[in-house]
Amino acid sequence: MNPPRAVRVVTDVTTLDREFDYLVPEAMGTLEVGALVRVDLHNRRVRAWVVAEAEPNADLKPILAGRGLGPPPDLVELSDWAAQRWVSTRVRFLRAASPPRIVRDLPTPPNGPDVGGSLTLVPPAGVVEVAPTTDPLDLVLAVYRATRRAGASLLVLVPTDGRSRRLRGRLERRGIPTASGEEWERARAGWPVVVGTRGAAFAPIEHLAGAVVVDADDDGYVSTAAPTWNALEVVRERARRGGVPWWATASVLDPVLGAATTSRVDRLAQGWPEIEVVDRRRADPHDGVLSRAALDAAHRALAGNEPIAVTVLHPRLGRGRLLACATCGELQRCAVCGLAEREVGASLQCDDAHEPRERFCRSCGATRVRAVRSGVTTLARDVAAQLGQPVSEVTSQTAPDGPLERVVVGTESLWGRVRRTALVVVADFDEYLLAPRATARRDALRALARAGRLVGGRAEGRGRIIVQTRRGDDPVVVAAQRGDLRAVREEDTLVARDLGLAPYGATARLHGDGVAEFVGVLDASRVRVRFDGDRAEVHAPDVATLVATLRAHPRPPGLRVAVE
Repeated sequence: MNPPRAVRVVTDVTTLDREFDYLVPEAMGTLEVGALVRVDLHNRRVRAWVVAEAEPNADLKPILAGRGLGPPPDLVELSDWAAQRWVSTRVRFLRAASPPRIVRDLPTPPNGPDVGGSLTLVPPAGVVEVAPTTDPLDLVLAVYRATRRAGASLLVLVPTDGRSRRLRGRLERRGIPTASGEEWERARAGWPVVVGTRGAAFAPIEHLAGAVVVDADDDGYVSTAAPTWNALEVVRERARRGGVPWWATASVLDPVLGAATTSRVDRLAQGWPEIEVVDRRRADPHDGVLSRAALDAAHRALAGNEPIAVTVLHPRLGRGRLLACATCGELQRCAVCGLAEREVGASLQCDDAHEPRERFCRSCGATRVRAVRSGVTTLARDVAAQLGQPVSEVTSQTAPDGPLERVVVGTESLWGRVRRTALVVVADFDEYLLAPRATARRDALRALARAGRLVGGRAEGRGRIIVQTRRGDDPVVVAAQRGDLRAVREEDTLVARDLGLAPYGATARLHGDGVAEFVGVLDASRVRVRFDGDRAEVHAPDVATLVATLRAHPRPPGLRVAVE
């Protein structure tokens, strides 16, 4: 008779963040870390994950049944790290690494062939600065060749499902067996390449050869639902634990990405699109929503053969309308913080009310100001009238697979609908530049980078971007036109260092039930708290201090914590 065995499990109950010990019935055989089982928890049959061995005890309940394969042991350990990092429970991350159905056997993985490629040298591991129009396939093929070994898998993350499908197809046509991040059995079995979106950061790869995160500056890698985890950070930690290299491409390097080992390969970094700036401060008052330059470019694009000829982006990022002087066209901005001013009663002031003042233009002294922002529907109607063309409106509420006209007007949701276009017009770039958040400048550059992928680079001569703004001399606009963002990046790094923003500090945003009571008991010697209405920001010198302080006290059930 074999000696009794016991295992420690985490149950699939989100609100119960603790471990329990259970006996392993002799007939069940070996249970590896990560295996899925069924247990009796307070007279309820619940799913659970085996996370460790335990000391046998006659008082322990036996495991009821096995539920097949689960995540490999290294992902079980990673789930504990992720739960600590984003102040969450392990269950949420264990679910992400588990199969959607019971899996007891795995397919036999195919061998990964050797392949050629135009990129002969692999950049140093870390962040690789690329142009928006750079094809990621060259880097993926080069990394695949450099890391290929039997039984190991290369993990590749891309921002969207559409790009994931296209990249998988291109790799398959070169003879490389590829699994999607949703094909759990193939990823667990060790397919040569696994390609997926944010969730694939927890793909159940047992032997990781390396990892590539394409367009790591895309906000699609950050979960907007609690926990607000970051796929790039998960991949970096996973690679560190496995002792394997990782690469991340980015067109807009923020201070966090810039703090990593960064390299620049001229061939990959050259390819910013042609950007024309239209300064609307000097525009004819009778011009429509599209300037004369944009209108002329749109007509030329419509004369071409692109299925979608003109794309008009309407940023909806601020909390209200931008105000401009009716005489000189200057935007009304706070003299203290530089952000846009709003109408509050009979006065003008920024969101933080630094310097409320009378309604007059600081530039020319005129007293008439007017709103310069309209809604998407109004913009679409006006564009259709100016161009004499039917227009498709794209927002987050638009059906994802409906047909589109040759002219598309929409919010940033259009990035997921439009693949190619001859012209992108940013209707009001100032909505990016003056948005009330620390990432406003980088968001503006990322928008231009995404637009660049639709129109192509200067060398391709396929299309162009027209930026309509009242801040034509803004450093962000100048840097984008030159295709050289180093000056903006250096300034953002200095600001992040001075304000204690990542990576020189850590921030958590809290809102929901009991936020005031919860932050009131936090250790004020370790963190700073700033209230914004019914929300709070908690700042600490580093992530470890922030997380330890937040986890030191029980959290009310209705409180949402987003650790950046």
